[in-house]
Amino acid sequence: MTRPDDQQTAMLPPMKWNAWGDPAAAKPLSDGIRSLLRQALGVDGTAAPELEAKDVTLRPSQLSDDDRDGLAQIVGTDYCRVDDEGRLLRAGGKSTLDLLRRKDSGVQDAPDAVLLPHNDDEIEAILRYCSEHGIAIVPFGGGTSVVGGLDPIRGDFGAVISLDLRRLNELHALDEISCEAELGAGLTGPDAERLLGERGYSLGHFPQSFQYATIGGFAATRSSGQDSAGYGRFNDMVRGLRTVTPAGVLDLGRAPESAAGPDLRQLMIGSEGVFGIITRVRVEVHPVPAATRYEAWSFPDFATGADALRAVVQTGTGPTVIRLSDEAETGVNLATTESIGEQQITGGCLAITAFEGTEAHVESRHAETRAVLEAAGGTSLGEAPARAWEHGRFNAPYLRDSLLAAGALCETLETATNWSNVPAVKAAVTEALTKSLGESGTPTLVLCHISHVYPTGASLYFTVVAGQRGNPIEQWRKAKAAASDAMMRTGATITHHHAVGADHRPWMRDEVGELGVAVLRAVKATLDPAGILNPGKLIP
Repeated sequence: MTRPDDQQTAMLPPMKWNAWGDPAAAKPLSDGIRSLLRQALGVDGTAAPELEAKDVTLRPSQLSDDDRDGLAQIVGTDYCRVDDEGRLLRAGGKSTLDLLRRKDSGVQDAPDAVLLPHNDDEIEAILRYCSEHGIAIVPFGGGTSVVGGLDPIRGDFGAVISLDLRRLNELHALDEISCEAELGAGLTGPDAERLLGERGYSLGHFPQSFQYATIGGFAATRSSGQDSAGYGRFNDMVRGLRTVTPAGVLDLGRAPESAAGPDLRQLMIGSEGVFGIITRVRVEVHPVPAATRYEAWSFPDFATGADALRAVVQTGTGPTVIRLSDEAETGVNLATTESIGEQQITGGCLAITAFEGTEAHVESRHAETRAVLEAAGGTSLGEAPARAWEHGRFNAPYLRDSLLAAGALCETLETATNWSNVPAVKAAVTEALTKSLGESGTPTLVLCHISHVYPTGASLYFTVVAGQRGNPIEQWRKAKAAASDAMMRTGATITHHHAVGADHRPWMRDEVGELGVAVLRAVKATLDPAGILNPGKLIP
């Protein structure tokens, strides 16, 4: 068994309380972006004063002294926290709504305590105690949710605790013959890659949240990484997992595939902490790639580029990464992040491809993909724009922080649909956002790219930038609701990889139907009879 060094198991989450990531990596707005804000949105780009953590007033902890003592006996006094610093850092995720709420000088909500268990036995004891004493639990991994998945909702309970899983951070086993690794749920993406890399292996799961999100979070939210064209979604990688529930422990996944009834692994994957606490995940891994090759492409328009990506995935040529920015996203250079607002890399639409594997596989896959893209109307731009994308691919959330501070409204949302329906969904969501934000009195930039591809369809990922008007929280809630309604109306899914949380929960009936909701409620009642786990999320 191996785990990260002690510094990585610090009690406090690594991200700033009111922004994304490491404060030292914050991205000030460039002259090009400031010019774009002024010209397109009428935002002057002047940063507003930032509220200091010491000036935040939290709602007092509602956890009784007896309950605090009872929980501390389970995890140890050092790992049961009721101080404001620990509570504030786990007061929510990192959506635009979360960050706007962090600017409020009034009383802010937060969990009543933070627990950091060390093993499954402690988690079982915590679930048992909270079920008996009516205390809600919000599981906490990397704190990267952008859909309200970490909101400290008490529901009918008197108190709510944050159950931080960062101490479950071991590489438990590596089967080099089967290419499987068993990972602790609290391992971050970088730590998992480092521990596997020391043995010559990689998981290859790189969502934008990679630097902070955890293995358990990847499973609980059905995460999809930027290399999904090559390695699949996270649910494709999972071979087994352990979930501790108030009703007992589920150890699932005896073999790579099975006909022994419905696959209960898939019931836990995407369950968002409402059925149980995922503590271990067994995943497929692969040898660290011997070679990587990059190539960027230009297409005259989005429709031509989308048809090209469809041809690639339906032919099965095997790129590890393939994505396409629309005309608006290409026009502001959003894909490369380091040159946003500067001179365009290309007209039309920019596509990025990357290939990983052995030297022979990389060469053959690249050649076949190149031939398909050329035949579909693409023009090669060489490797430089693709390398620029890879260099900055985890940095976009830092830019959002700076835009929010400068008076712009910025957020992302995503969906997925069949290839034949891509144009209708893209147009409907763009129109809904533009109309709603326009009614609040601001011009709007709606940028879009195809982020993940499948033989039958694709994911559309939207970035929205507008001016803050009136109450920006309500301004965005209205716009997001309009976009979500448009997705449902056009037959798309409410979420492709951001998960449901509290924000998408109102659309779950449209997504799975009344009978589907009844099935989810039945599972909840079986595994969590007291209803303590993550109230207000996923299930209507």
